Amino acid sequence: MKAACVAAGSTRWPTSAAFAHLCSLTIMNGAPLMVVAKNLGHTDTRMVEKHYGHLAPSYIADAIRAAAPRLGSKQKGI
Repeated sequence: MKAACVAAGSTRWPTSAAFAHLCSLTIMNGAPLMVVAKNLGHTDTRMVEKHYGHLAPSYIADAIRAAAPRLGSKQKGI
């Protein structure tokens, strides 16, 4: 993040609150928890699930509904 700020010409660094907000938005926009965890430097999703997991359930359910096959109905290309 520091390198990105320097490249952008900023001398101000993001706060932990800014990182938390970014994580929240990233998860709510559908990023897998493992991707967020890896970007934060975690080896697994436990910390991300603990702090941001409450943001994901409805988004995960929406993604499953959008991607899951419709049983009993004809699908394109089948």
